[in-house]
Formats: sequence, structure tokens, C-alpha cells
Amino acid sequence: MDSTPGLRERKKAETRQAVHEAALRLAIEHGLDNVTVEAIADAANISRRTFSNHFDGKEDALLYGDEQRLGTLVRRVHEQPAGSSAWQALRGALEQLYDESDEAGGSDRELHLRTRLAMRHPSLLARQLASRVRLESELSRAVTGRARPNGVDPEVITAAFLAALRIAMQWWCAEQESRTLRELMGRALDQMSRPFG
Repeated sequence: MDSTPGLRERKKAETRQAVHEAALRLAIEHGLDNVTVEAIADAANISRRTFSNHFDGKEDALLYGDEQRLGTLVRRVHEQPAGSSAWQALRGALEQLYDESDEAGGSDRELHLRTRLAMRHPSLLARQLASRVRLESELSRAVTGRARPNGVDPEVITAAFLAALRIAMQWWCAEQESRTLRELMGRALDQMSRPFG
């Protein structure tokens, strides 16, 4: 009996992941503007109603991978050692996230595809930005109470961290860099952590 809620949640997560993958594949093949919710539901082998039970629209289905990744980042920040400063906790959580992805045989290809789609579609970008605002708030709460240099507020540290990640994504998506996203994030975070002037 105890396994039922766990099983139900796993099934929901599996359905969401299947819908997300179908949405991403169709958006890449046909362009986001040419993809309908019905087509995504068909590709994921679910009904339109089931789609609506999981997502409000195709943009949400496309960004599900981002939501999962960012939610994991927040959880990993909470798990960082108590003696870590706010900045160390953020960087440590990001490193842990990449280590886990590497162990699972993951790659940044899907993230690259989602990011490039968002850069070309204002509706997708708007939803992605709204998600990042929520993330910023959650990360700020996660680092509150940790050591902060010169009393810098958690919101400022979190904003600097996320700005560095955004810049690294821009470098990476410009395809002018031969380095991995992980390397570029490290470069941007190293620069952001230096004092100005």
C-alpha cells in the first residue's frame, strides 16, 4: 500500500518526460509554430485530456526538462555542507548536478536544443524567464543563513550566480566556443566571483 503513491508519482513523471521528449522532437523537426498540442499528445501516445492534466500548453511541455534540472539544482544547494558559504553552496550544487548527469551518461544536447528554441520564440522565452524568476527566489531562500562575503544579500549572490550561467549559455549557444557548457559555466562563475574594480 505504501508503494502506491510512489508508483503513481513515477508514472506521472514518466508521462511528463515522454510528452516533453515528443514536444522537443516535433519542435525540432517541424518548428515550434507548426506543432500542436494534439500532435504532441499523439506522438507521446496519450490523449489530449491526459496532456492537459500534465501541462498547460506546448511551451510548458518543452520546458519540462528545464524545470526538472532547476528543481534538482535547488535541492542540491540545500544538501551542501553546512560550512559552505552561499557562493560555495551554489557552485557545489552545480558541480554535483553535472557529476550526476555524467554518471547517468547525460549530455547537454537537449539543453542546447531547448535554449536555441527559446531564443527564437518569444512565447517560449517568456515562460523560460518566468521560470528563472521562480528559481532565483528559491535559490535565494536556499542560501539564506549561509556565510556571505561583506554581508551581501542572498538575492544579490543568487542573481550574480544565475547571470553567470546565462552568459555561459549565450557563449555556448553562439557556437563560437569549442569548450563544453560545464567549462564555460566555470569560466563565467570564476569571473563573476572576482571583485569589481
